[in-house]
Amino acid sequence: MKIARVLVVEDESAIAELISVNLRHHGMLAVLAADGNAAQVHIDEVLPDVILLDWMLPGQSGLELARRWRADPRTKTIPILMLTARGDEPDKIAGLDAGADDYITKPFSTQELLARIRAVLRRRAPEQASDVVRIGALQLDGSTHRVSFNDHGIKLGPTEFKLLNYLMHHAERVHSRSQLLDRVWGDHVFIEERTVDVHVKRLREALGEAGSMVETVRGVGYRITHQP
Repeated sequence: MKIARVLVVEDESAIAELISVNLRHHGMLAVLAADGNAAQVHIDEVLPDVILLDWMLPGQSGLELARRWRADPRTKTIPILMLTARGDEPDKIAGLDAGADDYITKPFSTQELLARIRAVLRRRAPEQASDVVRIGALQLDGSTHRVSFNDHGIKLGPTEFKLLNYLMHHAERVHSRSQLLDRVWGDHVFIEERTVDVHVKRLREALGEAGSMVETVRGVGYRITHQP
C-alpha cells in the first residue's frame, strides 16, 4: 500500500514538528518546509499527495502559494489543506477561493487533522476494479482480473486493464485525457496527457476485434461504446 506523502508548509517549527510526529505515527511520510521556496523545491523533486499549507508564511503567503499551485498543471489537483489562526468566515472563503480543498483553524486536534487528510486522500484515489461488467460480447471481471470477448480470453497489461475497467464502468461517456489520468492513474501521478494515447492504442491492439469499441472523440477524448 502506498504511503501518503504529506508536504507540511509551516514556519513555526514546534507546530511543524508536532504535525510531523503525528503523521509518522499514523503511517504517513511528512516532508517539512518553512516557506514557499523550500516547499517548491520538494514539489519539484516529488509530488506530494497532500499539502498542509499555513496561511501566514515568510515571503509568499499561503494564499499566494495556493493560487500559484492551482494554476500549475502539474500541481493543480493536489489537495491543499489551509492551516491558519484566522477563523472568520471571510477568511475561510478567501482560502477556499484561492484553491484550498479544506480549511483547519488553529488550534486543531490531531484526530481532526488526520481525518481531513484521509478524506481528501479517499476522494483522489484511482478507481479500482472489483466486479464484473459487460458490454455486448466484451466482459471484464475485476475480481479475477480477466477480460474476454465472445468468450475468448484477452491478455491486457495492468494499465490497459485499469483503463478498460474505467471506460466500461462509464460506457458511452466521453472522457478527456486529463480525466482518464486522474481516474485511472491517480491524480498524484505526474504523467504527460499524451501517454493516455499510447495506452489507448495498446488497449485497442490487445482487444483485437473489440478494439473498435474504444472510440476517439476528436478534440475531446475517448469513450467506449456498444458494438454497432
